[in-house]
Amino acid sequence: MFGDIRAYPGAASRVVLVVSPHAAYFHHMMKNSSGDAPAIRIEGLRVVRGGRTVLPGLTLDVPRGQVVGLLGPSGCGKTTLMRAVVGVQKVAGGLVEVLGEPAGSAGLRRRLGYVTQDPSVYADLTVRENLRYFAQVVGVHRAGLTAEVDRVVEAVALGDHSDVRVGNLSGGQLSRVSLAAALVGTPELLVLDEPTVGLDPVLRRDLWGIFRRLAGEGVTLLVSSHVMDEAVRCDRLLLMRAGLMLADDTLDGVLDATGRPTVEEAFLELVDRAENADATTGPAGPTGPAGPTATAEEVRA
Repeated sequence: MFGDIRAYPGAASRVVLVVSPHAAYFHHMMKNSSGDAPAIRIEGLRVVRGGRTVLPGLTLDVPRGQVVGLLGPSGCGKTTLMRAVVGVQKVAGGLVEVLGEPAGSAGLRRRLGYVTQDPSVYADLTVRENLRYFAQVVGVHRAGLTAEVDRVVEAVALGDHSDVRVGNLSGGQLSRVSLAAALVGTPELLVLDEPTVGLDPVLRRDLWGIFRRLAGEGVTLLVSSHVMDEAVRCDRLLLMRAGLMLADDTLDGVLDATGRPTVEEAFLELVDRAENADATTGPAGPTGPAGPTATAEEVRA
């Protein structure tokens, strides 16, 4: 677990982890990190909740400096997987290594940014006051506070609402404030749990533009979504269903392997293949959203 994960008031289930705002620090860390090693390495990850296996033993790598889309229907285990990557999810077994360190290590807390689905900003403060506070929390020097706040306000297109109290914003605007808080600083790895859900098409396009720019600067982004058409914006795809990884490939690779013209049709083809394989050989993993029953040892873990 992170020693100082920050859960802000008004955040029932959202955690925002942000990193050092100093460009020199960021470039130093990128220069001295292993370019060959994956940003995330997972082997045999198993997660059990309520006596049911949610993740049955996932193994995958997330390459550095790419936008990797974690796509699948709601309830398939995307958030659980992301929580395991960040180090806030109790696991029953397996290995999760992030930027060369065990997930949740104290050494990662200034190298990783994490945003969950629900807002976590102060409703009684303005957008600018919230962002100024978050910038101070992560160590932005006083002289650079205004410029940093201006940068993230512009990045999420909230300039016209920067002096409005957060409690008076719409749902989409609130989501933008939360994203802006996560964008304060310069992470090596950014984990975003459905950051574009509920946003209008123009803002979605603009946010994906930000993600592409960050990847071009060497940042790794793991972005989840249940909207399949966002696959075209990713360098690599992880297609997930019922706790299982159906595909780990580029979009072209997924389409070629399935012979389908769209990622949605390809996903359905992979689902059908998995179900047919289960019918022939027996299920090798979860048989539904909750997965198979866990062992007694795992329940106690």
